[in-house]
Amino acid sequence: MKAAGRTLQTPVVQADRVPEGDFRFIALDVETACGDAASICQIGVACVQSDNQIQTFSMLVNPGTRFDPFNIQLHGIGPEHVADAPRFPAALNALLPLLERHHLVQHSSFDKRALNAACAACNLAAPDLRWSDSVMIARRAWPELKGNGGHGLGNLKRVLNLQFQHHDAGEDARAAAMVVLQAEARLSMPFEQLTVAQGKSRFPAGPSGRALLRQLRAEAPEI
Repeated sequence: MKAAGRTLQTPVVQADRVPEGDFRFIALDVETACGDAASICQIGVACVQSDNQIQTFSMLVNPGTRFDPFNIQLHGIGPEHVADAPRFPAALNALLPLLERHHLVQHSSFDKRALNAACAACNLAAPDLRWSDSVMIARRAWPELKGNGGHGLGNLKRVLNLQFQHHDAGEDARAAAMVVLQAEARLSMPFEQLTVAQGKSRFPAGPSGRALLRQLRAEAPEI
């Protein structure tokens, strides 16, 4: 195994629109307005290309609900920032064609639960997407961190020399992607093998991605 803390050279491109094309995998992160998991106010994705270059994209979302001062202090997003942002159905409408084609990575189970909750709050069926958890991947790659700071992004940032702005959805998604890339290098194991044990983790049964996309497009404007 390679030592922890090795810094990988992973060029990053910040996209100004939803990325197109095919990627090795996509890391996803959300920020919320309050303690309600459905109150998504920012969605970020980090798309890992075949050469491991990371293409990031983030968008603000108007959650249509209150903002808790604690959350505002955490991520810096308040009501004034999302006043003209799309509501969740329109945001999902824009992202779903990309998400349904790729294996997704989240750091802990919160992001999947938040998307589920936001869908339920908007009377949308949850999409059937492939998910893996980079916390589980990190535990496999760096078991020595258990009881020694743990496998949260904050500690991994220190141990792995990651450079990112915590609690920004795009940046946290990029961090999760970098954790996976460093785990691949440390274990000499490709993403597909790292996630094989998690491959059965999917959303509850619902309409196909195409059916949900038709529903979204009927109910939400393009953005």
